[in-house]
Amino acid sequence: MPTQSARSLVGRHDETGRLGALIAAAERGQGGALVVRGEPGIGKSALLDHLEHAAAGKVRIIRASGSEFEGELPFAALHQLCLPVLARVDDLATSYRDALRIAFGLADGTPEVFRVGLAALELLATAARERPLLCLVDDAHWLDTASAKALTFLARRIAAEPIAMVFAARDQEAVPGFDELPGLTVEGLDDTHARALLAEGKTRTLDERVRERLLAEARGNPLALIELPKAGGFALPTPSPVVSRIEWSFRTRLADLPADARLLLILASVEPTGDASLLWTAAKLLDIDVPAASRDSAASGLVEFDARVRFCHPLARSAVYRAAEPAQRHPAHRALAEVTDPVTAPDRRAWHRAQATAGPDEDVAAELESSASRAQARGGVGAAAAFLERAAALSLDPDKRTDRTLAAARATLDAGAADAAADLLSSIDTGSLDDLRHVSVDLLRGKIALVGGADGAGSGPDLILRAARRLAEHDPARSRGYFVAAAEMAMAVSRISGVMDRVLDAARTAPPAAEQPDLLDGLILLRTKGHREGVPVLRRVLTGKGADWTHAPGLTTVLAGELWDFDLHAAVVDWLVRTGRNTGSPITIRLGLSQVALAAVLTGDFGKAMAAIAEEEAIADAAGDVPQMYPRVYLAAMRGRRREAREEFADAKSRGTGQLLTNVQWATAVLGNGTGDYPDALQAATKATEAGDLFVSGFALPELVEAAVRCGEKAVATSALASLIERTEPAGTSTARGIAAGATALVTDAEDDHREAIERLADSPLAPHRARAHLRYGEWLRREGRRRDAREHLHTAHEQLSEMGMEAFAERAANELRATGEVARRRTEHTYDQLTMQETHIARQVAAGATSKEVAANLYLSPRTIDAHLRNIFRKLGVTSRRQLKDLPDLAEYSLGRERG
Repeated sequence: MPTQSARSLVGRHDETGRLGALIAAAERGQGGALVVRGEPGIGKSALLDHLEHAAAGKVRIIRASGSEFEGELPFAALHQLCLPVLARVDDLATSYRDALRIAFGLADGTPEVFRVGLAALELLATAARERPLLCLVDDAHWLDTASAKALTFLARRIAAEPIAMVFAARDQEAVPGFDELPGLTVEGLDDTHARALLAEGKTRTLDERVRERLLAEARGNPLALIELPKAGGFALPTPSPVVSRIEWSFRTRLADLPADARLLLILASVEPTGDASLLWTAAKLLDIDVPAASRDSAASGLVEFDARVRFCHPLARSAVYRAAEPAQRHPAHRALAEVTDPVTAPDRRAWHRAQATAGPDEDVAAELESSASRAQARGGVGAAAAFLERAAALSLDPDKRTDRTLAAARATLDAGAADAAADLLSSIDTGSLDDLRHVSVDLLRGKIALVGGADGAGSGPDLILRAARRLAEHDPARSRGYFVAAAEMAMAVSRISGVMDRVLDAARTAPPAAEQPDLLDGLILLRTKGHREGVPVLRRVLTGKGADWTHAPGLTTVLAGELWDFDLHAAVVDWLVRTGRNTGSPITIRLGLSQVALAAVLTGDFGKAMAAIAEEEAIADAAGDVPQMYPRVYLAAMRGRRREAREEFADAKSRGTGQLLTNVQWATAVLGNGTGDYPDALQAATKATEAGDLFVSGFALPELVEAAVRCGEKAVATSALASLIERTEPAGTSTARGIAAGATALVTDAEDDHREAIERLADSPLAPHRARAHLRYGEWLRREGRRRDAREHLHTAHEQLSEMGMEAFAERAANELRATGEVARRRTEHTYDQLTMQETHIARQVAAGATSKEVAANLYLSPRTIDAHLRNIFRKLGVTSRRQLKDLPDLAEYSLGRERG
């Protein structure tokens, strides 16, 4: 082909060296990925071609590419990459085999993107056992969304496999996950190398002045240096961007071709798969003289015909497509629709039919709607959005057009394109909508506002409220559900002043519940009458006979904390984890694991907390999302390592929204009370309680009482204690009363209150609060001069705090013991002190008998990667076998709601 890939790679020594190192590493069994970025024509494809040539005979090479005009067919590029090794799919576990077949449209079902990625990893790793593998992905900026996510998932997990992955993508083009991968930016050639490349072309029509102008305008772009001399000799056009100049060069060559050759090239630009047999069949339908047209097209250097049809450069294909008039493109799409198999490729056929249609066509619109349903079932929300948007444009009936536009907006938002979804909604004439369609518009706008961040998030709950009001007359039960949804959304944006209050005030206008009371009634009472009236209602709704909180599990976990009811919290969390695992929903399982971690921190099981955090982060990474931050913040605060905790707090603040910021303040108060920095604890606890957030503010009140007492702020402590008692008395649980008694003891300085706190917390699951009650009583006894009595409680506190790993509070107890003349026992060493969170999770699973494959599936890693982690774990812990891990007490009784088998 007449591109730089057919010539020596002038001036690319550094780039080829880095790519060569990637291949050498794969040959040694060390995988790696690289994203080659640069402007169009800069030589990205040429580097991939060079690498393919250089690696031939050393590794097995498979290729795929994105396609500008293919739309968003889900997993199309991943399928293309896996196709050469798909014969090995039967070697995979059944779950992986099914995941790939579903993703590639070979079986029915709904795929999980990260499960598909893991299955693809296993498939490629299986193929790489015979010979190292090189995966080349060109035009990655045009990858369908599902493939982009799966391929970046793969690229982050091949370190332990003999696999190299190289992506070529345009700079300034966002591809999900690519920013996290190692990158190589290809710049323009310097003057010396640009002149050398131009000289290789042996173009005699250029005199010195024209040559200098071309060099200046090409700015070192290799494709420009190759193509522009062919596009006009001395008659250079007016200066313009290099890309449009190069496309103009390709269009000039196209214009010089006979009509049949031009039509064949247009047909090739329209057909996205490069299937030569499909192209020839369609060409015959258009009465093209195939032998002559293919000969003339190939002679132009724009395209080559082999088993696959391949343009000399993506810009050439783009130039041909854009140069075609609608009267030429429509017949080309129509011909391809006719020859595309409606059984094996119904979506591509529907897409061609849609592009062949100039005006409204209900049959085509309905076919696109069916394609959208199939795409969504396969996880291709981007494809569904594209199909539905085109279906709406082809709809003649106004109601169908509105419904399809709404569906397109939903799919577009699900694909992560909030701005595009908002644009679709703005195209709807809301003045002519009925109430139910208005509800759909308001709901979508509310979700878009929430995704939009700080500027728009505050309006999200208001839009959901508007939808709830519109539904009040038509569907009262659904209307009340939307009021609850608005409250749950308000919880997420509580940094915006008064949002929750505004929601609950508006909820007072909701239609009455069919059966009194319900969750909304309890929330309203909590807002208007306080905890003494609201808590009993919420308790009956959430724990009484026939209680059903599954429609709002996230809100219920928060309310469980407000009720100080950890049996309820445990039940909700167990349901979330089981439901998430059974349905494969990443949102549900991540919420469940985050709550597992939170509960484990509050109960003092830090190893379990670390394991749950590691698994949640693995799922977030697999889904290309940001992990939950608040469990890490809680854990850092309770462990009490000042520097580590401050780093976690800073990280959370840098990307924190909603209640996360309040959580950081609560955590800062815990850390301050543990390390003795009471002024800092007082300031943080004050901020945490001022927000009035459910769950967090209640838990921050005991910290505020303690910090205020230590700082001599008696009035602040007394006020905080009153607020705490108002929350804990209606709850009535032993935990609530024990924590209130401990805070009361700090204010009253009465021994009976200290004793009551210890007695009530004796059976509480919140072991840290129980240990702290012993610490406070021991401190009080020492101040009273009762050293012998003090030692008993201080030893108990130190032992329990050390056992849990609450280092700051344990050190406080040790200092108090020294003040009584005693020496504290050495701090208990924990297995998880020597391991990362991910290693802790792996060690706990292996200790429970899980195989490397099972652990790999849970953490979305390859078994070889798990084995590499295990070697590190063995070294750190001084063990040599999996069996020895079972003897370590910190690794016993692993369970995160998973049934193995």
